[in-house]
Amino acid sequence: MRKFFISLIFIVSLTITGFSQKPKDGTYTYDLAFAEWGGKTNGTTVLVKIKGDSIYVILKGGNLSGVQKGDIIEKGILMKHKPTGKWIIGHSAEDMNAKEIGGCSEGPTEIDFKRKRVWTC
Repeated sequence: MRKFFISLIFIVSLTITGFSQKPKDGTYTYDLAFAEWGGKTNGTTVLVKIKGDSIYVILKGGNLSGVQKGDIIEKGILMKHKPTGKWIIGHSAEDMNAKEIGGCSEGPTEIDFKRKRVWTC
């Protein structure tokens, strides 16, 4: 019975926290989701390079006005937004408590590791 409860606690903790964990250092392909279009990507992809708490978002494919393939479209520090628990690309400690994040807001960029999406306007 004890093993059952330990296993149950482990599974519940993975369910609650497993999806919100930062990936290991490396380079990943994510979609660029446009908030103004309800999260559609238009086939635009980015390379997400993570090293420690640093992150770079680089256009990989698709059309993005004024940006060419290989251009850095966002860079900063990976941090969790305290009010929402979502991951963001911040530039200062104050970003952890920003009133708004992601999409078409003036706040830091939101990154969704579970769905492999970087949100923009």
